[in-house]
Amino acid sequence: MRSAGILLPISSLPSPYGIGTFSKEAREVVDLLALAGQHYWQILPLGQTGYGDSPYQAFSATAGNPYFIDLDTLLEKGLLLPEELSGVDFGQDHPERVDYEKLYRNRWRILRTAFSRAGDFESDPRFQEIYARNTDWLDDYALFCSIKGFQGGRSWHEWEEGLRIREKSALEAFSREHAEEIRFYKFLQYEFCLEWTDLKKYANSKGIEIIGDLPIYVASDSADAWSHPELFQFDADERMISVAGCPPDAFSATGQLWGNPLYDWPEHERSGFAWWKKRMEHALTLYDVARIDHFRGFESYYSIPAGDKDASRGHWETGPGMRLFEALRENPNVTSRSIIAEDLGFLTDSVRQLVEDSGFPGMKLIEFAFDSRDAGDYFPFRYTTNTVVYTGTHDNQTLDAWYDELSEGDRKLADDYLGLHGLSREEKCWAFIRLALSSVSDTCVIPMQDYLCLGAWARMNKPSTLGGNWCWRMREGEFTEALAAKILRLTEIYGRIPSA
Repeated sequence: MRSAGILLPISSLPSPYGIGTFSKEAREVVDLLALAGQHYWQILPLGQTGYGDSPYQAFSATAGNPYFIDLDTLLEKGLLLPEELSGVDFGQDHPERVDYEKLYRNRWRILRTAFSRAGDFESDPRFQEIYARNTDWLDDYALFCSIKGFQGGRSWHEWEEGLRIREKSALEAFSREHAEEIRFYKFLQYEFCLEWTDLKKYANSKGIEIIGDLPIYVASDSADAWSHPELFQFDADERMISVAGCPPDAFSATGQLWGNPLYDWPEHERSGFAWWKKRMEHALTLYDVARIDHFRGFESYYSIPAGDKDASRGHWETGPGMRLFEALRENPNVTSRSIIAEDLGFLTDSVRQLVEDSGFPGMKLIEFAFDSRDAGDYFPFRYTTNTVVYTGTHDNQTLDAWYDELSEGDRKLADDYLGLHGLSREEKCWAFIRLALSSVSDTCVIPMQDYLCLGAWARMNKPSTLGGNWCWRMREGEFTEALAAKILRLTEIYGRIPSA
């Protein structure tokens, strides 16, 4: 089935509170997506971000980001009072950007106020149901966050030994002394789950499915690494031996140093990939479709010695391959329709074979087609149907700025390929969008920044840089009914309306 969607992170939604939330504005976006004939709404990972604000470096592989809890919903529930929000600086003076520092200073205080009025929320049958489904990670997460706060935000690698290595007596003593703080973090996940479930149900009722994002790795400073050190490449003192990244290439002379702990794949296999099964099961309750980030890392992964300053000394190691996906398919919800394989980057024949064997659709990027450093299989005439085509992703420059940054030769190729000579900047953006929509790929997803023809300031992320990323927000009223009608017309022309 040919279909189309829009990539628009939750954090990028309009909101009076400094960051997008599960709010009425989110429902308005759903309505416009339906009006535009879209079948998918793709978002970024929903995890709680830490230092650097990256959703790919979350404090938990499963917990939700409390910043996405809608404050107006808390007002309606009587957990907040209007005067408690009046005059609070969430960074709303700059509605096109997220100011994470202001959120950190002010949003947590507001959430604690709401918690102080939550009463005995654990007795609510809805909490008991949610807790029963998530107890395998929620207890560890709440304890991890509580200790981290008590430790002044320090990484768990720097905690006092009893807490760092999870001595039973130390954890029991801390839990007794800080029981209310642990309840606070459970309350946040409860509220997150209620609000996200309601928003997802609303989207599904309008014919919109959610494409979520499953980062391949967890953060070094995460509840997962702390609570399950046996699943990672740690030494006897629970220190990282090797970390994740990408090798040097035409785009980066020293490669990319991500710093995530690498998995101990033999240990995962001995457990029957139990942790991954639970993670995927949880993801497919949050989303209708999960995009698995850095898919090639399951065939072979780049291993960099811990402590190195860049990725130049790394080497390749063999991953679990199809053994993992055969285990995941024991869950009947894991199908070729419920997974997207992010197979971008350096690909070998064995990686291509893994994607084919998995049956999951891979990804194609229009921007890559006109980059002479790595055009490869990205020209649309080389696509196959079982793919998802994008103009670019959250890691790429916006179309408008990308075109400006092309080399003279690459720009001439794009101009000749699409007949762009004499067109305005906006017309050129729409030409690339039409190229993606007209391709044979079964699914086409366009970032909202490209539909709005925005410049470099609206880029979501520049890989291997810290600071200034994950900030772009759509202004109130930018996604108009007129724009939805224009998108609908192209979606119809290129046969991507599900009922057509």
